[in-house]
Amino acid sequence: MRLALFNEGRLGVVDGDDLVDVTEQLAGPGTPGPAGALHHHIETTAREGAVRPALSGLPRIPLAQVVLEAPLPRPGKIIGAPVNYLDHKAEMEYTTSIADLGVFLKANSSVIGPGQDVLLPYTDKRTDQEGELGVVIGRTASHVDAADALDHVFGYTCVLDITVRSGEDRSTRKSFDTFTPMGPWIVTADEIPDPDSLDLRCDVGGETRQRTNTADLIFGVRELIAYTSSVMTLHPGDVIATGTPAGVGPLGHGDRIVLDIERVGRLDVGVDGSRAVPYEQRPGRQAP
Repeated sequence: MRLALFNEGRLGVVDGDDLVDVTEQLAGPGTPGPAGALHHHIETTAREGAVRPALSGLPRIPLAQVVLEAPLPRPGKIIGAPVNYLDHKAEMEYTTSIADLGVFLKANSSVIGPGQDVLLPYTDKRTDQEGELGVVIGRTASHVDAADALDHVFGYTCVLDITVRSGEDRSTRKSFDTFTPMGPWIVTADEIPDPDSLDLRCDVGGETRQRTNTADLIFGVRELIAYTSSVMTLHPGDVIATGTPAGVGPLGHGDRIVLDIERVGRLDVGVDGSRAVPYEQRPGRQAP
């Protein structure tokens, strides 16, 4: 299934060119809270097992007429995999990779959905796009073996890991509000038997900047889950951004970023630099 949030938090199944509203069937009664109806469904599935709703007779809306939202507006954790493609390691002239660096965390408040805008914070510091496959955890995972790792996956989505090229720690440079576009939906794991064999392309301003296959990951999805779960317990609804290939580059006001991942989906967001300020005007700057 392709599961999406739309129209102020409704939960839908994408069926061809339509969205079928399954909020009552999958989200349960009451308000799901800030984490959203799909997060609630993922947690319920972890406890009670998967449910595939019968779509006949349910309200259908053409996809073109809905406003899609981030499928997980406030995931429990967003975990990033730095330098997880060899070509990106060469591009950035890093001497280390994920095998040396481990993983990092991004603020869950940085998530936005399809059609929204990445807000550039600074006028004089480069901000780059990084297109990545996102892995959505479906079962609690602690010290899992790579051979069993995919049993803990609920599904996959597109993630943009937006990054300021400044001197702060990764978690700061990647956690500005709007710096984790996600969507347009989550594709359940049964639809993608091998996440380590997916074509990925990221365009900015109509030009292709990044093109790869997830087969080129240094730590594949299985190894990445195994490693991460050896450090921190993964819970249903956590998201792992698996790393970006070569081709990262600066974003400018008015750009459109389009991330397309085979069998997963197409995430399209804008870029707004109208509120950017000089780096020296950032709060907390120490006077010379």
